[in-house]
Amino acid sequence: MSGAGLEKPQLITHVQQSLSYTVFDCKWVPCSARLLCLGSVPRGTGIIQLYELQSGRLSLLREIEKAKPIKCGTFGATSLQQRYLATGDFGGNLNIWNLDAPEIPVYSVKGHKEIINSIDGVGGLGIGEGAPEIVTGSRDGTVKVWDPRQKDTPVANMEPVQGESKRDCWTVAFGNAYNQEERVVCAGYDNGDVKLFDLKNMSLRWETNIKNGVCSVEFDRKDINMNKLVATSLEGKFHVFDMRTQHPTKGFASISEKAHKSTMWQVRHLPQNRDIFMTSGGAGSLHLWKYEYPAQRSKKDSEGVEMGVAGSVSLLQNVTLSTQPISSLDWSPDKRGLCVCSAFDQTVRVLIVTKLSKI
Repeated sequence: MSGAGLEKPQLITHVQQSLSYTVFDCKWVPCSARLLCLGSVPRGTGIIQLYELQSGRLSLLREIEKAKPIKCGTFGATSLQQRYLATGDFGGNLNIWNLDAPEIPVYSVKGHKEIINSIDGVGGLGIGEGAPEIVTGSRDGTVKVWDPRQKDTPVANMEPVQGESKRDCWTVAFGNAYNQEERVVCAGYDNGDVKLFDLKNMSLRWETNIKNGVCSVEFDRKDINMNKLVATSLEGKFHVFDMRTQHPTKGFASISEKAHKSTMWQVRHLPQNRDIFMTSGGAGSLHLWKYEYPAQRSKKDSEGVEMGVAGSVSLLQNVTLSTQPISSLDWSPDKRGLCVCSAFDQTVRVLIVTKLSKI
């Protein structure tokens, strides 16, 4: 192997654990060596499993069964002291669980008429200014923002206007939470629509269409002035938008990259370096990418109006772990290079990505 090959980051499987159910999401518990798997058991109920990483293996600490299959979860709106888990399920319910006493949720609302496909949180864990909030996106076409301190009704509800056809919302993400007032939600839909909702002004700030169903959207950081947004789609393509400069007609500058032919299920930015991100694919692969900024991030158009300039993306490393789609992915917020992913082969894998500090 060449010296250059040794310098590249490597994606090493540290532990893999077979499960007896379909896992839809996996999450690290903040400030711990524990992780959660969320999913659906064969008899149609929901399951939350809590594992701890102990000397090279995963030991099961707790198993919690619930009435409805659980599709997605987030710790983004909780404090580091409580570490409550918010989940969205197949029945359209948003629940918040105290994992030490998970029999009854500490907060529960029938948020949507159909399955909650995606969930994100902000204002907790010391990330993002302002109130703790949770956003949910559903097959019913709506995107709703919830304050766990307010019962039953959402603080914002983004739904199709009268006469507009409702689209299946596949993914949601918070961003721009750099002070007490500013906050946006980005949502991706099955028809390729990407919409940016401004929660401060309660308005649609920007929209575009990337031609393929949008599987995952994520800002490189939630708690800074909007910098970059990645959107992944069906057929193996992703788009990186430079969110610093919005042109009145052209919107945000972007580049796109096609990694493979299969669906790109997830994108997750490295918590310790916002310019490195990982995507997970429908053919069981992970791709590690780095974004390079252009020499100048904005320029003036022919009329003297500022417009963004997109950078470039390079592939650092890729690995195939499974024959089935890798449907969820989460970096450890505490240990650089530690990540967990789950696939439809009913396996959860803990990976170590090396040499990330050298990039």
